[in-house]
Amino acid sequence: MQNQSPELNNMFDAKSWPFEEAKRVIARLQGKIPEKGYALFETGYGPSGLPHIGTFAEVLRTTMVRRAFNQLSDIPTRLFCFSDDMDGLRKVPDNVPNQEMLSKYLNMPLTKVPDPYEKFESFGQHNNAMLQGFLDAYGFEYEFQSSTDWYTSGRFDPTLKLVLQHYDEIMGIMLPTLREERRSTYSPFLPICPKSGHVLQVPMVEVHPERDTIVYKDPQTKELTEVLILGGGCKLQWKVDWGMRWRALGVDYEMSGKDLIDSVKLSSQICRVIGGRAPENLTYELFLDNLGQKISKSKGNGLSMDEWLTYAPQESLAYFMYQSPKKAKRLYFDVIPRAVDEYLQHVAKYPSQTGLEQYDNPAWHIHGDKVPASESGLSFNILLNLASVVNAEEGSILWGFVRRYVAGADESSMPFLAKMITYAVKYYQDFVKPNKQYRAPNQMEREALQRLHDELADIAFESSAEDLQAVVFAVGKQFDFTDLRQWFGTLYEVLLGQPEGPRMGSFIALYGIAETRALIQEKI
Repeated sequence: MQNQSPELNNMFDAKSWPFEEAKRVIARLQGKIPEKGYALFETGYGPSGLPHIGTFAEVLRTTMVRRAFNQLSDIPTRLFCFSDDMDGLRKVPDNVPNQEMLSKYLNMPLTKVPDPYEKFESFGQHNNAMLQGFLDAYGFEYEFQSSTDWYTSGRFDPTLKLVLQHYDEIMGIMLPTLREERRSTYSPFLPICPKSGHVLQVPMVEVHPERDTIVYKDPQTKELTEVLILGGGCKLQWKVDWGMRWRALGVDYEMSGKDLIDSVKLSSQICRVIGGRAPENLTYELFLDNLGQKISKSKGNGLSMDEWLTYAPQESLAYFMYQSPKKAKRLYFDVIPRAVDEYLQHVAKYPSQTGLEQYDNPAWHIHGDKVPASESGLSFNILLNLASVVNAEEGSILWGFVRRYVAGADESSMPFLAKMITYAVKYYQDFVKPNKQYRAPNQMEREALQRLHDELADIAFESSAEDLQAVVFAVGKQFDFTDLRQWFGTLYEVLLGQPEGPRMGSFIALYGIAETRALIQEKI
C-alpha cells in the first residue's frame, strides 16, 4: 500500500464506487504486477464524430477508478484511450463541411479519408486530434492509441493469427446473434480491398490459417481474391475487434454503457476463445434528456459539454458524472445549480474529515490530493437569487453585494467565486428571467411579510445568516401557514418570482437587511 495516512486504519474499507471498482482489479491481479508490468485501463472511441459529453464521462470515471487503484496498490498503471480509426466511413456526418467530397470516400478507412476541414492528412487524424485536445484540456493523464497504427505496424498480428485459427468458433459465437440476412454475409474479418482501398463487408469463401490469408469474392469483379490478414491487410468487425484488443493489449479494466451489455458478453467470449481474459467491466447507465428519453448524438436532445460549461465550472460536471454511474440521470440545464452547490458542499467538508471520509468524498475523486480550499461559502443558488432580485445583466453588480458580505473578496483572491458570479448571471439571463412569475400575496401572507419587514428593522446590520434565518422562522410560526414550507414558498413566489429559492437567512445577509425590507415593501 502507499500514501496511507495515520488516521486511515484500512484504506480497503473505503466504500465509494471507484474504490470498489479498484478492489476488483486488484483481486483480478491477485495484488501482483502482471507480466506486462502494469495494470491497463482502457477507454474506446469511435472517431467518425467529434468527442462529446459521453466521452468525457467515460474517461473521467475510468480515471477515478485508476486514481483509487493507485491509492490501494503499488502496481504501475497505464490508461489507453483507443481510437478505432481504421473503421470505414459508413455515412457522411451532417455537421461537417465538404460533404460532397466526403461522399466519394464512403467505406474507406477513416485515416484514408481526406480531412473535410483541410487541416490534417485525414478525417481520422482530424478527429483524433480533436479527441486529444479535448482530453488534454481537462487535464487527463492518458496514452493515445490508434487502431490504424496497431494494425499496420503488425503489433496486432500475433492475435489476428489466433482469431483466424479460431475462425469457426468465433463464427459460432456471432452468427446466432445476427438477423438471417446478415448471417449470409457476415465475417469476423473485413478485408481492405487492394484495388479500391475500401473496408469490405463480405463473406469469406475460404480461410487459410496455415498461411494467414482469407479468400473472398470481390463485390465488383466477382473474382476470388486472397489477402493476407497481417500488417493492415484486414481489420476486424468491432465486437471481434474488441475481444481481440483485450487479448492483445492485456486490458484489465474497461467500462461501457448499458446499451453495450450484449456486446460485452460476445466480446468476452471471443477474448476467451483466443486465450485471453476479458477485463473487469462496469456497466454504466445512460443519460436522459428533460423528457426522460435516452440522449442521442443524432437527435441532439441532450446537454452538450459546451452548454454545461457555459453555465457552470468543469468541477461541477465532474461531480455530476461521479454520482451513481449505475443509475440513469437526467442531463439537462435544470440539474446544473444543484450539481454546483453539492460539489461546493463536499469541498467545504473535506478539510474537517478524517482519512477514510476524505477518500469517500467526491471532491477527492475529482481532485485527488489537491482538493482546493473553500473560498467564500456562497452557493450558486444564492448568487442566482441575488442576480434575480437585482435583475443582473453583468457580474459587477453582484460584486458590490458580495464584497459587503465577504471582506476582501475580489476576482484575484477568489477566482472560483469570480467564475461562479459570471456563470450565475448567464444562467439567470437564459433560464430564470424568462420564467419568472411573481404573484400577489393574499391577506395573511401580506400581514406576514409586513411583520418580517418590521422585525428586520430591529436587526443589526452585521447579524449572521443564522440569526436572520431565526427571525424568518419566528415570523412564519406566528401565522396560520399549513407548515413553514408554505411560508417559504410565499417568500420565493412573492419576492423572487419562482417556486423555489435560497436559505432566506443567507440571502438576506448577502442582499442586505435594508434592501430586503425595501423589496418586501415593493411587493406588498
